[in-house]
Amino acid sequence: MATAKYPITPKGATGVLVLADGTCVFGRGFGAVGDAVGEVCFNTAITGYQEIMTDPSYAGQIITFTFPHIGNVGTNPEDVEREAPHALGCIVREDVTEPSNFRNVQGFDAWMAQTGRIGISGVDTRALTRRIRMQGAPNAVIAHDPAGKFDLAALHEKAKSWPGLVGMDLAISVTGAQREWAGGVWSLGQGYAQGEGSEKPHVVAIDYGAKDNIFRSLVKAGARVTVLPATASYEDIMALNPAGVFLSNGPGDPAATGEYAVPVIRKLLDANMTIFGICLGHQMLALAGGAKTIKMHQGHRGANHPVKHLEKGVVEITSMNHGFAVDAKTLPDNVVETHVSLFDGSNCGIAFTDRQAFGVQYHPEASPGPQDSFYLFEKFVGGLR
Repeated sequence: MATAKYPITPKGATGVLVLADGTCVFGRGFGAVGDAVGEVCFNTAITGYQEIMTDPSYAGQIITFTFPHIGNVGTNPEDVEREAPHALGCIVREDVTEPSNFRNVQGFDAWMAQTGRIGISGVDTRALTRRIRMQGAPNAVIAHDPAGKFDLAALHEKAKSWPGLVGMDLAISVTGAQREWAGGVWSLGQGYAQGEGSEKPHVVAIDYGAKDNIFRSLVKAGARVTVLPATASYEDIMALNPAGVFLSNGPGDPAATGEYAVPVIRKLLDANMTIFGICLGHQMLALAGGAKTIKMHQGHRGANHPVKHLEKGVVEITSMNHGFAVDAKTLPDNVVETHVSLFDGSNCGIAFTDRQAFGVQYHPEASPGPQDSFYLFEKFVGGLR
């Protein structure tokens, strides 16, 4: 890494990450050609890079993968969380190799290029991760030029001028249209299961940037699911006569999205609607109850995060992806903390004592345990019968 203004691009470098402080990290570009500006974070998962890249919660972010071998199993149309990637790009240690997996349909390099996402390989990702841990998640520009010609001053200026995620509502840009959801979870050799039966309890899921596997998990738990966009009103929701309402994950600052979402959630709470929130949905449920959220120093992203269930006294191995958190010190008297991170003690779950509403900061649909947290879907849907 170099901090001079501006270093000479090393021979063979076709990719660069330019941080807002002027630091330039060079490597070998792959995927799409061009540049993109966002926040640099790191993810500690060993598998699931395609799911991670297509998770809408990563909108506005550039992912540093701490596992060195990314791309070696290729890509396929089943391992996606939405129809297209939402992460801006990724930074990896080793070059992307030819795929070696019987499920591969397209190489990761080609998939990145086709979907317009930029990658850089050959980077010391351990050093970059340590920097993020020590100094926080920086704003940066990721760029790829096969000729290795970069206007570093212009890229630096773009990184400096990007406002950052605080105060940014990104849910509005990744939410989907109203739709009925029928598919269940995936299994090898079977594909996605099909949900059926109108007699099942009806869940209205608000899509703030949801991972599709959340909807599949609701179906597996026994629900019939209708998905509504992030801007759905209280009247829109109640017109569907739901037995319960689910609040999804999503990107950006929960306080910003909460400007239009929290008043709706408060009305649902006042109507004593059964509510379950995950990640951003969990944060906005807390805001609706009167708590506050805070921007984290580096965030939590990976498939190996230990979370303690305070009432049961057990530890769940969870999947996480968030840069904001609920400030547990601001929880009102009628909201209790149910889960905490064993990494840093940050809030990972809440429950209302006078309402049928609860939320968790992690992703129970991601199966890192692998089934440590599926009980949350069963708790939610089972309470609707």
